[in-house]
Amino acid sequence: MSFAKSLRCRECGREYPLEPSHVCEFCFGPLEVVYDYDAMHRNITRETIERGPASIWRYADFLPVDIEYAVDINAGYTPLIRAKNLGERLGLTNLWIKNDCANPTWSFKDRVVTVAATRARQFGFDTLACASTGNLANSVSAHAARAGLRAYVFIPSDLERGKIVGSSVYGATLVAVDGNYDDVNRLCSELADKYRWAFVNINMRPYYAEGSKTLGYEVAEQLGWRAPDHVVAPMASGSLYVKIWKGLQELARLWLIDSVQTKMSGAQARGCSPIVTAHEHGTTNVRPVRPQTIAKSLAIGNPADGYYALKVMEESGGYGVASDDAEIIDGMKLLAESEGIFAETAGGVVIAGLAKLAREGKIRSDELTVAYITGSGLKTQEAIEDALAIPLHIDPTMASFEHALGERARDTAQAGA
Repeated sequence: MSFAKSLRCRECGREYPLEPSHVCEFCFGPLEVVYDYDAMHRNITRETIERGPASIWRYADFLPVDIEYAVDINAGYTPLIRAKNLGERLGLTNLWIKNDCANPTWSFKDRVVTVAATRARQFGFDTLACASTGNLANSVSAHAARAGLRAYVFIPSDLERGKIVGSSVYGATLVAVDGNYDDVNRLCSELADKYRWAFVNINMRPYYAEGSKTLGYEVAEQLGWRAPDHVVAPMASGSLYVKIWKGLQELARLWLIDSVQTKMSGAQARGCSPIVTAHEHGTTNVRPVRPQTIAKSLAIGNPADGYYALKVMEESGGYGVASDDAEIIDGMKLLAESEGIFAETAGGVVIAGLAKLAREGKIRSDELTVAYITGSGLKTQEAIEDALAIPLHIDPTMASFEHALGERARDTAQAGA
């Protein structure tokens, strides 16, 4: 049974029952799940966690759901990889990659949706819905199929083709909206008032957001029960970034790890960087922007958790970093060529930001640093295909192959001259 007690407003502190609600009725602040940490401390140990399944559900006791309702497609417990090759290129001797491309629908969104879908089933909803830049749509569609629920997913009409296919294959109803993510989200907020659907990132948001904490838990466990020295994570709404920090803090509060000294750095695309821009100007007032970037999964111009992300950045001593589209592509290529991980554009944002922070000396060479890669590049091939070498085209003869190889070598030499 869950240790969740109530919902609490993050602004005025008023408490509410555990219901499908996300906004305080008094001050309109966001609601967050509150837990009985004393009971958790009495019942949770490293050993009870380690005996759990190799999935997000090893942390069931930390989540606001009853596991008997679980909608499980085996999300979570993804690889944490020592990135020696990339580290050598960046001058970082203790660099790790948290590869959430390995989730069932190839992004970290499976973590948040498995929690939201489980709570929706617990509430008795028969329909899942969401506003999405793509990855969330994929995950909602898959979890609805698994749970036998209807699914409606609302997406910007210019979304990458791979993400559209990755939702429709599960039988969901896709609704392509002419507008950006913020337009889609406003529409879904209106629909959530009319239809009794579980909108995972609206009326289910307090429960949905808690799934991201498991990225903090897993990394700490995989590092031998310690927090990293430095984290670089992507920021869209800012929720993922904030919840990684919350997950680490909860482990320390329950005495499962030592105190957290982690610097939390957040990466955005320069074409949609309202959180980083506020950080650069030394303010917590986030000014909305209209997104103009290839990193569509991060293209949220009015980030709901922007203020809270900036507070975490300040509290932890981390940094905000933004990269332009050319740097994002270079980051995607660098990660693939050095570590064999093909990340989507959000991953390119993280690696480009990581490289900048290393060059500027904001990450020490010996700091235990974890970079979070949150989605697969197979979904965003259009962003990078023009930057890649075309295949050698030959006849089925040795002579043709050697001629083409020589031509390629000459072209490469001329390009480098």
